[in-house]
Amino acid sequence: MKNLIVLFLLLPTIIYSQDNTIELPKDTVPSNILYDNDLLPAEFFKKNREALRQLLPNNSVAIFFTNPIRNRSNDVDYEYHQDPNFYYLTGLTEPHAVILIFKEEQRFNNFTTDEIIFLQDKDLKNEMWTGKRLGVKGVLTLGIKKAMKNTDFLSFESDLKDFDKIFTYNIREDIINHADNGDLFGLIQSFHLKSQKLTNTDKEELAYMMAKLREVKKAEEILLMRKAITMTCDAQIELMKALKPSMTEYQSEAIVEYVFKKNGAEYPGFPSIMGGGENSCIIHYTSNRKKLKGNDLLVSDIGAEYHGYTADVTRTIPVDGHFSEEEKIIYKLVLKAQQAGIDSSKAGNKFWEPHNAATKIITEGLLELGIIEKSYHVQRYFMHGTSHYLGLDVHDAGLYGTLQPGNVITVEPGIYIPEGSECDPKWWNIGIRIEDDILITEIGPENLSAKAPRTIEAIEALMKEDSSFE
Repeated sequence: MKNLIVLFLLLPTIIYSQDNTIELPKDTVPSNILYDNDLLPAEFFKKNREALRQLLPNNSVAIFFTNPIRNRSNDVDYEYHQDPNFYYLTGLTEPHAVILIFKEEQRFNNFTTDEIIFLQDKDLKNEMWTGKRLGVKGVLTLGIKKAMKNTDFLSFESDLKDFDKIFTYNIREDIINHADNGDLFGLIQSFHLKSQKLTNTDKEELAYMMAKLREVKKAEEILLMRKAITMTCDAQIELMKALKPSMTEYQSEAIVEYVFKKNGAEYPGFPSIMGGGENSCIIHYTSNRKKLKGNDLLVSDIGAEYHGYTADVTRTIPVDGHFSEEEKIIYKLVLKAQQAGIDSSKAGNKFWEPHNAATKIITEGLLELGIIEKSYHVQRYFMHGTSHYLGLDVHDAGLYGTLQPGNVITVEPGIYIPEGSECDPKWWNIGIRIEDDILITEIGPENLSAKAPRTIEAIEALMKEDSSFE
């Protein structure tokens, strides 16, 4: 009861307009969240909507729908995750909503606004089953100027034909019909009915606009990413201490994901990759069922997600605590390539320069070792890019042009030599990837994940320490 009273006192005064929609007074401070005190503030999302508005051409509207609820099996759904663009603009983590962001203020029957969100309203019966909703009143604490029930979208009158451009993004077609006019299926069908004969819709440009906005992280975002990355480094450190022969890949997965949850992460940012032995040579291996042997390497590619933002840190760990001579040779080559990639992660450089720098080192090294005979054979053993943007998605939105201060990218070269490869068998089943999360700054790259050891000496030394899991 005490928490409910606190939440009530924090809610702003609500003003009702003539048509029973709700407006938030301009001088009202959005409410704090009941349980977490470090969520992004309403002002963050408001500024993002305004930044998008600046990119929109005159007389246009951008329309965003929430992510669908995805069914796992029978009557069990996956845990809900919001569309990153929708979250970036609103802060809303609930399904069955649509937001219209207008370039200019629009005059409707009884109100004027440049943004409207339609969402599911409070429903105490359903909330007993699926959790609390913000509802039409509560969503205004996120700073959105106009809110209406999602069922009102069906009858909402807006002359879309009068806009020069209607921008949409990633409208899903494989949506479950929940037999509710206000669900996502109904919202999308209603939009199709309103726009089916129009020629002023654009389904591509909005993705470019959002990538342009999201690729440069604001200070608030970087703070959350630091937390997610620190959690991930702590998980890698604990795994290095706890890893022993006869453990299974899924037990190593349990260790890192326990550390995530213990430190407050809501989810893993992606399925944890824990590839041991021959599985270290599978880039996106996620089965995680193998029993580990003493001479196996374990590629641990993991990322905690905290308040929507994910980390992505990879370490390659010898299960018995010691790298073999062949493993050391390949590991040092990957580490040298990674450092060259990090050194190239500078503002003003092209996005692909870290990859080019890392590939050059790996190519030269594999040629010298006799593992390849021609430079282009490098793609046999290093077949992926070195970098991607990081943020609300593990492979985050961005334009892949010139690196700028505020970009967060990964640098993750690897060498993977599966059994049966066209080289000396002594190299077979050596798979090594080293990945760090790099913040581009005006004075050079900052390794946000440096806390997790990445040299042979530091890893072997840490593996001699006691684990809290023993």
